[in-house]
Amino acid sequence: MKIFLVGIGGIAMGNLAYMLKEIGHDVSGSDQNLYPPMSDKLVEWGLAPKSGYMKENVKDADLVIIGNAISRGNPEVEEVLNSGKEYMSMAQAIGHFFLKGKKPIVIAGTHGKTTTTFLTHWILSQIGMEPGLFVGGIRKDGHPGFALGKGEYFVIEGDEYDSAFFDKSSKFLHYRPFYLVLNALDFDHADIFADLDAIKVMFKRLLNLVPSAGKVLFWKGSKNLNSILESYKHAPTEAFELSDKNSVFKYEKGILTDLKTKLKLKPSLIGAHNYRNAEAAVRICLAIAPEKRKEIIDAFLTFPGVKRRQEILIQNENSLLVEDFAHHPVAIQETIRAHKEAYPGYKIISLFEPRSATSHRNVFQDDFAASFKGSDLTLITEVYQVNKVSAKLKLNVKKLVKDTSGKTKKPALYCKDPKDLLSLVTKEISKFDKSKLIVLAMSNGAFGGIYPELSKLVLEREIK
Repeated sequence: MKIFLVGIGGIAMGNLAYMLKEIGHDVSGSDQNLYPPMSDKLVEWGLAPKSGYMKENVKDADLVIIGNAISRGNPEVEEVLNSGKEYMSMAQAIGHFFLKGKKPIVIAGTHGKTTTTFLTHWILSQIGMEPGLFVGGIRKDGHPGFALGKGEYFVIEGDEYDSAFFDKSSKFLHYRPFYLVLNALDFDHADIFADLDAIKVMFKRLLNLVPSAGKVLFWKGSKNLNSILESYKHAPTEAFELSDKNSVFKYEKGILTDLKTKLKLKPSLIGAHNYRNAEAAVRICLAIAPEKRKEIIDAFLTFPGVKRRQEILIQNENSLLVEDFAHHPVAIQETIRAHKEAYPGYKIISLFEPRSATSHRNVFQDDFAASFKGSDLTLITEVYQVNKVSAKLKLNVKKLVKDTSGKTKKPALYCKDPKDLLSLVTKEISKFDKSKLIVLAMSNGAFGGIYPELSKLVLEREIK
């Protein structure tokens, strides 16, 4: 089959293109702005993409897959609609080509999806299950986040974001869950969901897809997950929490313990939120292979982690520069807490760039301020692409800085952009000359590429 991908340059779409080629299809695609690393990967994979959108590109295609960043008015979209060609969203295509006849393990929830998906796949791979994988991230050892797999299981990140301009339902509704993990449920994606109830609707629909022979595993500590599961009866459910009598792990005073063997564990991950992720991943793996408990725990301990999740960019005996994807108040709070626990005695400078569709809106104006508790200094940049959101809806960063200082009882500074942030960090870092220090950079972007300068600044500091 000749398959054409509109928007092939996105990481997920590019990965899908490779997978489709690997199962025997004639694959091509186009994108407006192609740039590394995906542009290089597409060439390496023999998928040399077309630059720019032209209706002629799709004329010979049997099927056109349209990325969710593509809108009406795109010449290729208009040609597809006018010609009556078959088309799908990326999520539909994954369900159609890779999940039929499988037992998909869908990892969903508004936090922890990427880490839990990678961890579940890692454990199952280590115990010989050879599962498939599709996840929006890169493992720290370089694994690109996709695998065709050979076994009956396929582990996939269940994204609640919408599927395409023609399908405003969440991507995860196309993923045929057999096992479903729900890590958390909070309001997010304010650009497409009006409120928390709108997100709940999608999660309720997802629950209705789990077969009676499958299982739903959900975090007991989420009141929102509990509310949507109150009357749910279609598949077996199992609540998980750290340190319960039925838990795999206990976490107390910074120490993780295997409750069955009483052994203290030293995984690469840190923080209670990540150990909840691990509890969920291990529970699902135990449901599949209960006889391999020791191998499952051992595999968890060797998990390399995920890039841009607690990723240490620079470290010496006195200092760390850590990058984390946190851009939601809950994620920021948990990330700071995790580092306070893992590095007792260290001071923390928190850097935050509000640039996601939710964080640059004022929906979390009050919640953000409290989330920086534990930081000894907080620097927050102005909203990324400030004109993308109306003044009425925009996060008021100057007010946030003032409120953060008030709620944390520590200084907070406004930065007009990442370059200004770098300048202020350079000035302020000397105030920590008598302390061990963590500089914690939190954004779903990259602070305008200032990491090389930040790394040098952190690496060269000395305790006096």
